[in-house]
Amino acid sequence: MHLQATTPRNVFTQPASRAARPVPQAPALGETVEMMGAVMPFARNAEIYGENEPAEYLYRVISGAVRTYKVLNDGRRQIGAFYLTGDVFGLEIGDVHSFSAEAIADCKIMLIKRSTMVALASRSHDVAHQLWTMTAAELQRAQAHIMLLIKTAQERVAGFLLEMAARTPGSTSVELPMSRQDIADYLGLTIETVSRTLTQLENAAAIAVPSSRRIVLRNPAALSRLNA
Repeated sequence: MHLQATTPRNVFTQPASRAARPVPQAPALGETVEMMGAVMPFARNAEIYGENEPAEYLYRVISGAVRTYKVLNDGRRQIGAFYLTGDVFGLEIGDVHSFSAEAIADCKIMLIKRSTMVALASRSHDVAHQLWTMTAAELQRAQAHIMLLIKTAQERVAGFLLEMAARTPGSTSVELPMSRQDIADYLGLTIETVSRTLTQLENAAAIAVPSSRRIVLRNPAALSRLNA
């Protein structure tokens, strides 16, 4: 169910607050673990796994981008997360996947047998710690997303842009592999609200939008005030 955005407050004239914390990302898999994986290609929009299917593998994005999502009872889609190059996904508490996963663009994905990872963790403190750290990071990411969904439209869009910028450190230019519809389904907004909010942020000189997939953060401090 899409959440209704409240009227955004004008934060561009408010005093600066602390910088927004980046959304935690799962650490890279160790070399020993990666040697046990197999790389598979997935075409744009191809399903990698489905909701309620057995969670037999962990996945690492070698190239491309992935979205996880649920289809609601009324047919609408809620995106749970985006995974970019180097990210690990498919971590589950139970034995089945709670979301479906699709390739946003043509991808290469490394698959690592979950049972192999668990068996290795039982023998190696380092691997066990790594697996625990990845699981904790995924939980923090999910919690951050929940908190984002209770904010106003401007706050949600600003938070999303800061999250994407944090995943490409050292650059104020964000290349978005996902569509406006993907962003809307991630933020619990309509595509019209996302487009209108981006225009508002651009008019306020907080961002520049050279193209539909490229956003330049002209005033990250203003976006951070929105996301505080």
